[in-house]
Amino acid sequence: MTSDPLRPAQAIVVFGGHLPFRAIEAASLYHAAWAPEVWLTCGALHVEDEALARMGIDRTPEHIYSREVLQHLGVPAKAIRILPERVNNTLEEVQAVARHMGGGGDKRVILITSKYHTRRVKTIWRAMGGGHIAIVRYTQDDPFNAGRWWANTGDAMAVARESFGLLNAWAGFPIKSERW
Repeated sequence: MTSDPLRPAQAIVVFGGHLPFRAIEAASLYHAAWAPEVWLTCGALHVEDEALARMGIDRTPEHIYSREVLQHLGVPAKAIRILPERVNNTLEEVQAVARHMGGGGDKRVILITSKYHTRRVKTIWRAMGGGHIAIVRYTQDDPFNAGRWWANTGDAMAVARESFGLLNAWAGFPIKSERW
């Protein structure tokens, strides 16, 4: 669990998950003028979404809720950018963000995630960020307890998933997402 010192950046990026806390953190950083834009990633469509669609039931994507949170907290619509690619995991999120940063490896972005997820995001960014600079931050309202992660199943599962994800990254991503 690490959070990098803030520096001005091209954009603040809300990684998928932990709605509404990541968007709340992004709004706070936007209002503190750390970046002129907030970017949202679009999660992949899963078999559950496809099954609901066949029944004519729409499931609201997470990035729509995140946009609503940002706007509710005073981030203007023109400052919110939704990255068009559907991403299935952290690796795909990092790749999408790096592509949208454009050429030149000296651009900076602030990535908003959860406490338990920061190390893996940094590891993947170093491997796939295209030479750009990432400032990785966790949300202030994140309920994860690093000092007692084994005390509840949610935190224990998060640590297990992150450990496995780090091993996969360090090994060069031999285990692929089911969508690959």
